[in-house]
Amino acid sequence: MRVAIVTHVVRHNDGQGRVNHEIARAALDEGFEVTLVASHVAPELLAHPKVKWVRVQPSKLWPTNLLRQQVFALKSALWLKSHRSEYDVLHVNGFITWAHADVNSAHFVHGGWARSKYYPFGLTRGLWSAYQFVYTRANAVLERWAYRRSRVIAAVSRKVADEIIVSGGNPIERVDVIYNGVDTRGFSGATPDRAKFNLPADQFLLLFVGDLRTPRKNLGTVLHALKQLPEHVHLAVAGYLPGSPYPEMARELGVASRVHFLGLVREMPVLMSSVDSYVFPSRYEAMSLSLLEAMAAGLPVVTARTAGGAEIITPDCGIVLEDPDDATALAGAIKQLADDAPRRAAMGEAAAELACSFGWARMAAQYIALYRELAGEAGATARSDAPTLAPLSSGQALPRAETT
Repeated sequence: MRVAIVTHVVRHNDGQGRVNHEIARAALDEGFEVTLVASHVAPELLAHPKVKWVRVQPSKLWPTNLLRQQVFALKSALWLKSHRSEYDVLHVNGFITWAHADVNSAHFVHGGWARSKYYPFGLTRGLWSAYQFVYTRANAVLERWAYRRSRVIAAVSRKVADEIIVSGGNPIERVDVIYNGVDTRGFSGATPDRAKFNLPADQFLLLFVGDLRTPRKNLGTVLHALKQLPEHVHLAVAGYLPGSPYPEMARELGVASRVHFLGLVREMPVLMSSVDSYVFPSRYEAMSLSLLEAMAAGLPVVTARTAGGAEIITPDCGIVLEDPDDATALAGAIKQLADDAPRRAAMGEAAAELACSFGWARMAAQYIALYRELAGEAGATARSDAPTLAPLSSGQALPRAETT
């Protein structure tokens, strides 16, 4: 079988890129020919004789990501149209190309984020806020177009699947739920080493991982919660730091001495094995890879209902808050863990056990099975010859990690 995958990045240390990396590797293990239409591809994949890289690299002269993504979408669609005979199944990721897809992995729903009561951007709140508003609205329209023209949407969580149904407009042919995977062996087998990150050896240590330039990940509420907690509770923060407002916020709140900004961290398994708990009250998330990684590392997690991934967390392994902006409730949840080491250890064990059912191999196998099904249905011919599948009704329940 010949599979074409369209994504911006295919590499090991990138969220969506890691998902596509694992899918491509599994397809190669099955003997498939894999064409990667992307800007960046991991060298180890390029070394494989059955990999073809179609490099689509928009010029950095385009001033915004929104414009660069449109250039990528147009260039990739032109290549796909002129080389349709070279692949049997086309797999895309959200709105990334103007080509019609067989499989569309939904890693984010801009329409869902725009409808959220926590959405902070508007046209009258400054230039950056106005750009974010336009970016979200434009992508919401484009992703609806892409999802309606995909034979199967592979949502990364039930939360995402529900949002696609709500924002889809015209009937969507079919939505499957395929959860992201996690490297359970790599995260469970790491050796703790606080000294490597200059972290205090004898304090209760929380970890937050995410984009530090956007309010969506909600580090601000974590800092406000930290102000309500005892002095022995510290917070390690991993993420790209330049341009972040949070170091200054920590100083203003008087908690700067207890917040350790680490910047980008390459050895995440070691860091996660070195802390006591993971905190992630994101205001909007599709399916957080870092949440799965923390669970695989044996960490009890504190998150919010708005964070994708919260749907899989049971009371045995984590605490799920209803309101991501409730700093008092967040502080109370963290204090429960900080004051009860036996409970914390039991929750960490339960989290690691649950994470074992979300390995990369399981995720990739679901995609491979989907490729085989779709190629078989249409005899690996063009998208226009595909049979019409049963539409998904807006009230239909979505079973966990299976087809609907």
